[in-house]
Amino acid sequence: MKTLELQFVNEEGKTVRLSVDAPRDDVTQIQVANVMDVIIAANVFPSSGGDLMGKKGARLIDTTVTEWTFM
Repeated sequence: MKTLELQFVNEEGKTVRLSVDAPRDDVTQIQVANVMDVIIAANVFPSSGGDLMGKKGARLIDTTVTEWTFM
């Protein structure tokens, strides 16, 4: 399972994280940066520390889960 974590800086200088489950496999750094710019400009995700002011970073997290079922 993959998760894309977008990291922003708010008005208080604190990090705000938004997670996107199951991002496209072919997503690029440029596409992520552009989407983050749109999110900042649209100002649709308020945080307790004020508006999102800039991009801090992004991480593509790949998690492997092994599940065992016991009856």
